[in-house]
Amino acid sequence: MFNSKEKLRVGVLGATGIVGQRFLSLLMDHPLFEVTAVAASRNSAGKSYRDAVWARYGKAPILSQMYDVLPRYGKLKVRSAEDDVDVLKPQVDLAFSALAMEHDAIRALEEKYACSGIPVISNNSSHRWTPDVPVVIPEVNPHHLEIIKTQKSERGWETGLIAAKPNCSIQSFVPVIEALKAFTPQKIFVTTFQAVSGAGKTLDLWPEMMDSIMPFIAGEEEKTSSEPKKIWARIEAGKFVFPDTPEISANCVRVPVSDGHLVAVNVSFKNKPTRADVLHALRNFQNPLDELNLSSAPRPFILVTDEDNRPQTALDRDAGKGMAVTVGRIREDPVMNGWKFVALSHNTIRGAAGGAILLAELLVAKGHVKPRI
Repeated sequence: MFNSKEKLRVGVLGATGIVGQRFLSLLMDHPLFEVTAVAASRNSAGKSYRDAVWARYGKAPILSQMYDVLPRYGKLKVRSAEDDVDVLKPQVDLAFSALAMEHDAIRALEEKYACSGIPVISNNSSHRWTPDVPVVIPEVNPHHLEIIKTQKSERGWETGLIAAKPNCSIQSFVPVIEALKAFTPQKIFVTTFQAVSGAGKTLDLWPEMMDSIMPFIAGEEEKTSSEPKKIWARIEAGKFVFPDTPEISANCVRVPVSDGHLVAVNVSFKNKPTRADVLHALRNFQNPLDELNLSSAPRPFILVTDEDNRPQTALDRDAGKGMAVTVGRIREDPVMNGWKFVALSHNTIRGAAGGAILLAELLVAKGHVKPRI
């Protein structure tokens, strides 16, 4: 950790969207980071942040927390994320990317920022399968940050880098499976019940969702099935080597819930654990972040509930300030020769902005991000 008493200066790209708003609400009074710049589309560029948010939605900010944030950041001038890289370069030590653009455009723009020397922590999917970009759940695979050495070396970057957090849909169940890895999970069947904020909307802005369930979310089943393989990959000679197991089959549906992604999971094991084994593994998960004292890291990371009707989105999504994973309804599955459970995490905190901020804290703690000036 650097010794400066000054906070690292951060910019938020895509600051007017739901995830961008969440970044600002979580970064206000953060002990390590201070927002010094916000950027969004060309339509918002030149406006004050307050005016840009109101213009985008034609109403007050979506997140109630923003009423506390706007007095602090509302007067910041919104820059064009696409056109003002050179303007932002001297203003920030790192950037959080919550951009909502075409995949290739995001990929190119994040690389442009990194090439300029700005470390980029991405909330987007554009770089999750880039060979030299780590995709990190900090409590699960912090060792993947070692690939950044390869990334910088091969690209000629000195201070710039790109690190990504994974899709919000996997963060409710991958930590649970990680806690049970000693029993060698083989097959995972997961059904996700995903909140509307994951689509960048609210219930009042999406009347079609009221009293309805959408059985299809574009791209989500592919991400849910594939991204855990990168999380669980090993690194050999500066490259990721992906595991053959566990195999994952996913169904992803949208439900009329404001925030919180809930998952129902069935998992088989090569070495099937007992119920006592499962509970002990979950309740005694060895969190590699505990010794680092990162401010956004929840303690405990995995919460186990014994009630038959928990976890519930309204009751449990804010556990650990929205950064914990809650798991319950742990039952034996005789068909799978394994176990089944229900788990929950907050999709715009743990699954988006909060997870990216925790990743940034880890990057600083490991010396990958430092003050640039």
